[in-house]
Amino acid sequence: MKKTILYGAENKEVSRVVLGLMRTRNVEEKDLEILLDAAYEAGINMIDCADIYVRGHSDIVLGEVFCKRPDLRSKFFLHDKCGIVKNVYTINYYDFSKEHILDSVNQSLERLHTDHLDALLLHRPDALMEPREINEAFTQLHEEGKVRAFGVSNFNPRMIEMLQKEVSYPLIADQIQFGLGHANAIASGFELNMDTPASPTRDEGILEYCRAHDMTIQAWSTLQYGFFEGNILDEAKFPKLNEVLARIAEENKVSKATIALAWILRYSGKMQAITGSMNPVHVAEAAEAMNIELTRKEWYELYLASGHILP
Repeated sequence: MKKTILYGAENKEVSRVVLGLMRTRNVEEKDLEILLDAAYEAGINMIDCADIYVRGHSDIVLGEVFCKRPDLRSKFFLHDKCGIVKNVYTINYYDFSKEHILDSVNQSLERLHTDHLDALLLHRPDALMEPREINEAFTQLHEEGKVRAFGVSNFNPRMIEMLQKEVSYPLIADQIQFGLGHANAIASGFELNMDTPASPTRDEGILEYCRAHDMTIQAWSTLQYGFFEGNILDEAKFPKLNEVLARIAEENKVSKATIALAWILRYSGKMQAITGSMNPVHVAEAAEAMNIELTRKEWYELYLASGHILP
């Protein structure tokens, strides 16, 4: 299995496992520097961040590392996301206005101590979005050299098409929750036209859409089940899955987490898996998934062990 994909308008070669920085609440500069070195040493050269992660702290601590170690900024392809507004005093909401996108990017660049983002993703769909206004924001950011590529997160195919019709730049990726604990995007295809819980297509076939349009799928919450309900590893709700993960992991001399991520990467489309661990050892285990290519039999055995069916 190839460990990298060509990504973005400039066809950058990036790792298929991505380091996500959502869990940096208690991470200090020195700890993140160690984590980035470990990730790069393990073969990861892409970082995924967002302006709302720990209310900007993820950007700040990453920026501190970049100030100290400019070499790390040059080694990593840097993603950031915007569009979710979290406010302590009022409601949370989504905002894809031109003003908000520009302001969010400028603030992120300042916190990150960098002059550009390699890619910017719109975080969750804003029902009030105006694609032409988004295009104006993207165009200004691109022409100013602040953002080199654009994508989306948690969008369905119709939303992507609506946006791409007006946006001058190719939308290069869509981030979705996907993994052995959240595999309905696969199950709905298998259970087409059946009277089963997984039969309804709730995502409009996003995996197939992205594959057909050469967009990268970036899987988040790769070891979670439900909506942040918990981790599948050693979870009592998934005894059979953990049994099969353990057996295949032992056969390959790797961890169960490695095999769980290898299951994601085995999908035939352009797939990346985001690891959110702040532990260098666990990040190295995640990176090892790029060295494992599951057989078809193993892939389907894990799928069935996770609780899904095959007609």
